[in-house]
Amino acid sequence: MTALAVALSLVLSQGYAPQRQGLDPLEAEKEARVMRLGKQLRCAVCQGVSIADSPASMARAQLDKVRELVAEGKSDEQINAYFIERYGEWVLLEPTKGGLNAVLWVGPLALLGVGLLVIVLQSRRRPAALVTAPAEAAPAPSPDDALLAQVRADLEK
Repeated sequence: MTALAVALSLVLSQGYAPQRQGLDPLEAEKEARVMRLGKQLRCAVCQGVSIADSPASMARAQLDKVRELVAEGKSDEQINAYFIERYGEWVLLEPTKGGLNAVLWVGPLALLGVGLLVIVLQSRRRPAALVTAPAEAAPAPSPDDALLAQVRADLEK
C-alpha cells in the first residue's frame, strides 16, 4: 500500500499530465490552428497559463476539445463561443474589446489624457501666481527686523 502511495506521489510531483486522449493528430495547418487557439484560452487549473502551455490534465482535455472542434470545421469565433459559454469570458487570456470591457481598454488612455490636461492647465496657471511686485518697491519692515536690530546693538556694547 505504501509503495503505491510513494509511486503515485512521485508521478504527481513530476508534473505528469496525460497527452492527447486518443485523438488522431490533424494535418500541420490545422494543428497549428489548434495551438494558436489553445494559446488564447486560459487553463482553469493554472494561474494565467494557456491550455496549450499547461501540463494539467484538464488543460489537455480542453486542448483535445479544441482539436475536435477544429476537425469538425468550426470557426475560431465558434470555438471561443463554445468555451465562453461553458467557462465564462474569464477563459479568454485577452478579454474582448467590446461592451463593458471597452472601459478596461480605453480607461487607462483616458486617465492618461486627463492627467496630461491637468498638468498643462496647472503649468499655465502657475506662472501667473508667481508674479511678484516690481523690484523697486522695498518690502515693508516687519516688527522682527526692529527687534533684531536692537539685539545686535546690545551685543555690540
